Amino acid sequence: MIFGRGKGRGRSKEQAHGGADDRAAETTGGRTESEYVAREVGVSKHTIYAWKAKYGGMDVSERRKRSSWRMKTRKLKKLVVDLSLDKEMLKA
Repeated sequence: MIFGRGKGRGRSKEQAHGGADDRAAETTGGRTESEYVAREVGVSKHTIYAWKAKYGGMDVSERRKRSSWRMKTRKLKKLVVDLSLDKEMLKA
C-alpha cells in the first residue's frame, strides 16, 4: 500500500494550491469578501469557506507548523513502507 496517493492524484493539496490556503486565511480577516479572495487565489469560494473553517483560529506559524508535521509524517510513513518491503525481501 502506498501512502499519500489517492485515486491517481499526482500532487498533494499543498503542492496543488502552492500555499494558497495560507494566503487566503491571512487575507480573509473581515476586510475582503471571500469571492474576491477566491478569485485572487484561484480557487472556488467554497474552498475559501472550508479553509476558513479549518484554519480560521490559527495564525500563520501554527499553520506552517501543522504543514511541517504533515510532511514529516508522510516521510515517516514512506520510510516504514520501504523498510517493510526490505524485510519481506529478506524473508524470501
